[in-house]
Amino acid sequence: MTRRVYVPAGGLSSWQSTLPQPDRQWKRGASAFETAVFWEQGAQTTRGLHPKLATILDQHPAWHGSAVLAAFPEHGVQLPGGRRASQNDVWALLNGATGLLSLAVEGNAGEPFAHTVGEWLNRPTDDRRQRLEYLHKGLGLQMPVDDELHYQLLHRAASAILEAGRVGAKSAGMVVLSFRDDPQSKQDFARFVEAQGAKFQENALCWSTTVTFCPFFLAWLHLPTATDQEIATVTT
Repeated sequence: MTRRVYVPAGGLSSWQSTLPQPDRQWKRGASAFETAVFWEQGAQTTRGLHPKLATILDQHPAWHGSAVLAAFPEHGVQLPGGRRASQNDVWALLNGATGLLSLAVEGNAGEPFAHTVGEWLNRPTDDRRQRLEYLHKGLGLQMPVDDELHYQLLHRAASAILEAGRVGAKSAGMVVLSFRDDPQSKQDFARFVEAQGAKFQENALCWSTTVTFCPFFLAWLHLPTATDQEIATVTT
């Protein structure tokens, strides 16, 4: 976590100002824009959830009927090792029948999941070794960590678990919102799911068997890009 004071979003346009590179990232079809529309649509429902995400969460009794308490765009979570925070596209806190859920959300529209662990460790430093040790323990991954896993997925998942501990959430999860047919990213995500002892299924909760801190799931949600009409309903 890098901030302690947040300003409520003022509709779709306010999401742009939270981006590191707003001029480049804010366009239709890009993950930042489509993720913002998706969450603003959800904010208009009684549960604060887009119906397609609600449908997936409702697959599990603990999260059936769960509702968003708060959602934070571009939420940074500081992890041990290194200076850079894990920057969630959205971090959401939900309330369900059994307590709170810490949910990390990653938008994807054909963008690759950056470096693999092997590539990231090509320039090893003490900070990077410390960070990888933390990720390996927190996610229960085998050592040595698979070089072909994508580092971005590791620290994003770990951020959800760390925030669960910070706010006293009973469970944690990580969801990828995929707005483009992207077989390579899906394959990379499936490899990460399987490294946590789960079987990958699209549009379903894949429960980790390696994370011991709290129940933890991963999910890949395939979505269409927003229509003109959908954008108009959330534009202020």
